[in-house]
Amino acid sequence: MPTPAIGDEAASYFARLTSLLLPITQLLRSPSAPQTGDAARKLRRQVSILIALGALAIVVLMFGFDVREIGLMPPRGTPSLWPVSVLTEFGKAAFVLWSIAALLIVIALVAPIVRGGLRSRLLRLTTELQYLLLAVLVPNAAGEFIKWIVGRGRPFVGGHANAFYYTHFEGTSAYASFPSAHAITSAALAFAVSALWPRLRIPMIIYAWLIIASRLVLLAHHPSDVVAGALFGVIGAMAVRYWFAAHCLGFAIGHDGAIFPSRGPV
Repeated sequence: MPTPAIGDEAASYFARLTSLLLPITQLLRSPSAPQTGDAARKLRRQVSILIALGALAIVVLMFGFDVREIGLMPPRGTPSLWPVSVLTEFGKAAFVLWSIAALLIVIALVAPIVRGGLRSRLLRLTTELQYLLLAVLVPNAAGEFIKWIVGRGRPFVGGHANAFYYTHFEGTSAYASFPSAHAITSAALAFAVSALWPRLRIPMIIYAWLIIASRLVLLAHHPSDVVAGALFGVIGAMAVRYWFAAHCLGFAIGHDGAIFPSRGPV
């Protein structure tokens, strides 16, 4: 009879579909990869250096360059800046996250149907897309919390150039300048994509620089805002990469604690 066959096939499909969610659930368990301790120590050293250099750059920019830079930019709403306004949309967190999520859903629906080597590649890609999603989402969530606490006014919000115009816990767009969410998103995505596919490093760096520059040209942020955002994005993506590697998902850990993309079975 055809009905049981159809039912068995459907059950098998949904079983394979459910298996695609296993990587994300494994992240809730204790790390299982060898050399996890070495990778954690290496991550702490790298993050400490980034924070020290980033904090110094932010302070220097706030006191010495923020006001000067926003004074050099064209007035907000200049018609000729429409290409920059279009460009900056590609660095919006919602756009990036929904794009990754949509691609993840499509692959998750297709992967259980195919067989052989193609299915293995799609399964690996599913894990990699889950990394990209969390690498962008995690630092953005932290950044939004910091925005709410800091409440830094965007350029000229107070009516004139003032790098120290704050209304803490305001929670409105006008006082959501620090850190830049676009910088967080573009830097996190650039790091995450480069970590998975090193050959794309140069194009992704160019992408991040263009998005960051667009925020300055459009007077959406001060220079120190985008530096802080890029710092948040890179550190967040690094932390998520470590957590995936510690669970043997998409990355492997070398004997020196270095993390590199794994091309083995997912």
